[in-house]
Amino acid sequence: MKKQISFALAMLMALSLAACGGNAKSSNETSGAASEAAGEKKADASGKVWKIGAQGPLTGGAAVYGNAVVNGAEIAVNEINANGGINGYQIEYKKADDEHDQEKAINAYNSLKDWGMQFLVGPTTSAPAIAVGTESEPDNMFILSPSGSALEVTAPKNVFRVCFSDPAQGAKSAQYIGSHKLGTKIGIIYDSSDVYSTGVHDSFKEEAPKQGLEIVADEQFTADSNKDFSTQLQKMKDSGADLVFLPFYYTEAALVLTQANTMGYKPTFFGCDGMDGILNVENFDTKLADGLMLLTPFAADAKDDLTVNFVKNYKEKYKDTPIQFAADAYDAVYAIKAAAEKANLTPDQSVSDLGDAMEKAMTEITLDGLTGSGMKWDASGDVDKEPKAVIIKDGAYVSAE
Repeated sequence: MKKQISFALAMLMALSLAACGGNAKSSNETSGAASEAAGEKKADASGKVWKIGAQGPLTGGAAVYGNAVVNGAEIAVNEINANGGINGYQIEYKKADDEHDQEKAINAYNSLKDWGMQFLVGPTTSAPAIAVGTESEPDNMFILSPSGSALEVTAPKNVFRVCFSDPAQGAKSAQYIGSHKLGTKIGIIYDSSDVYSTGVHDSFKEEAPKQGLEIVADEQFTADSNKDFSTQLQKMKDSGADLVFLPFYYTEAALVLTQANTMGYKPTFFGCDGMDGILNVENFDTKLADGLMLLTPFAADAKDDLTVNFVKNYKEKYKDTPIQFAADAYDAVYAIKAAAEKANLTPDQSVSDLGDAMEKAMTEITLDGLTGSGMKWDASGDVDKEPKAVIIKDGAYVSAE
């Protein structure tokens, strides 16, 4: 049995929470679109609101990704609420920290579900996304991961994604390198202990010969040996690789660039979306990233109105330039809006019924977003859009086109 708390004690606890709530900054804080103290949107006259949750690593080594996702989603929520909500109903928004950990990701999901979440933007990274997908499948909670790229992420029927899958990223990278003639002798360094890195590596290696690319060196590392890359880089250098493909995350990539510079080895380095965030690595000399290219569907320096307005709003609110993960999450919220409006959904429907309707409606919408025009989704949950690339110049991402 649950213990009963006396009325007096309950009132005292409520007053204590109210007193400290104005300054609290927890990883599970509610973040609404209005400037209300509690951070929640008011319901319409019927009392109904949408509840959209977002989760990712808000602390720890992958926090650059997670914070970008929850921030990008919040920008979209703000805009949608200011323009009348979804089917006339406002959105309440809440974020949760999963620390890029599968068990904590399930805990974050369940905390959001207990709050009353109806749609989830997230999880941000692949392993948590896979874990939450399995956990959420019996609930039929509709999930749209901005950036969970592992093939298994969209295995449950209730999970879709905004980013390319790992195999798609690998193949698209090889096609881009080949069509733009960025290199002919290709070296690869990848993390064989990571599902994301391995998935991208395998599809890249399969596609490269079809693009006239010769793989002259193919080296790996693991989570237990991710600090010293001198052996792998020496093999790249000895093989004559003029482009080195790095399908892994920005923390290790910063070490690779630093150590390559020490060796005097200066090929073209090319990465995928996991590279986004390298300019924020603590104590990393960003000058070493000049010339680094990465495949991404978003460039913050693009001149279209949608990107310009998004970057402006993001910088004003968060004092930072948005990366691809923020743009993916922004598009995720607008995709949820488009699908919910396509199916004429209302907040009083059950989570399972909403899930069924969203799974069908997602295959019927077309979205012009930050990360692509004419984006469409298939029944497997994967998106179709054209890839782009950016290059780092003078400490900033600029379009490579």
